[in-house]
Amino acid sequence: MKLIVGLGNPGRRYENTRHNIGFMVIDEFAKKEKVKLNLKTKFKGEVAQTTIHNESVILLKPNTFMNDSGKSVLALKQFYQINDEDILVIHDDLDLLCGKVRIRRKGSSGGQKGLKSIISCLNSENFNRLKIGINRDEFIPVVDYVLGKFTSEQKKEIDISIVTSVEAIYDWLTHDVVYVMNKYN
Repeated sequence: MKLIVGLGNPGRRYENTRHNIGFMVIDEFAKKEKVKLNLKTKFKGEVAQTTIHNESVILLKPNTFMNDSGKSVLALKQFYQINDEDILVIHDDLDLLCGKVRIRRKGSSGGQKGLKSIISCLNSENFNRLKIGINRDEFIPVVDYVLGKFTSEQKKEIDISIVTSVEAIYDWLTHDVVYVMNKYN
């Protein structure tokens, strides 16, 4: 069983903001798989399940705010007894160029609050990450920037990165993570 988590903040106010790129990728993946995410209060998030190559795959969009994402991930991980190595977390990355996609096998939070929460709740850094660059704007405070919407130019890059990210997810589900890292990094 695999768990794919897209990070973001719930509510209309945060739709299509830079911080919600994880939600956007999950939505696109769910659309491709023709599955609907439904709110599951015991998992503190929206959940969908599908099967790919005879493997059960769970999609999760935590309904907590970014800083509490770990609670949702932990609830689902414990219920289904999912190994850390079978988790892929999709999130924004300020230190990557806008639209750049990177896969990592494990590591620190790099300052990303959602990852920090997950690492704390799981007591582990040993889960996979799919990072999507949103760039950094030195003239805008970080909080305002990540909660802001993409410019029209950035949106073009992000739309391409969402397609690339969905392809990377399929590769992650069917190949070794090293293969996926070599292909996309």
